[in-house]
Amino acid sequence: MGKYYRTNQNIRYPEVRVIDEDNKQLGIMSTKEALERAVALGLDLVEITEKATPPIVKIIEFQKFKYQEDKRDKAGSNKGGQETKEIRLKPFMQENDLGVKIRQAEKFLKAGDRVKLVVKFQGRQITKKEFGEKVMNQAITGLAEVSTVAEAPKFLGKLLIAQVKPKK
Repeated sequence: MGKYYRTNQNIRYPEVRVIDEDNKQLGIMSTKEALERAVALGLDLVEITEKATPPIVKIIEFQKFKYQEDKRDKAGSNKGGQETKEIRLKPFMQENDLGVKIRQAEKFLKAGDRVKLVVKFQGRQITKKEFGEKVMNQAITGLAEVSTVAEAPKFLGKLLIAQVKPKK
């Protein structure tokens, strides 16, 4: 759902600052006068911002303006950038299992995504924090050639969390 713009007769201010199609300021005038100018040109009067004093309106073709606005919003949302992927580890993992997790994390990093490494302690495993730290350090060193540490490992409750990002 896009932003709502007041147009033509729906603009309810006595005075407005008017801008034409070429982004040239025409000055402050009554809404009625601005609407007459827009109609004479066969265009619409569109409220750009109501927060300014007086509110800013533009004499443009509304459908074309709305299309370009939607296009710009869509282009901005497509950029997105990096996604954060999560790799879950356990404090008592076998070497091969850890190797599989590291290879998966490498795929994510090569695709340009950040990777969140999470060591989850279950039950009484939390009493052996050094094992979780060892697994985390092995994972970080295994990913060292394709990544840099964005967030150092830290404990949050029963989780040990670190984040790595791809090298540029």
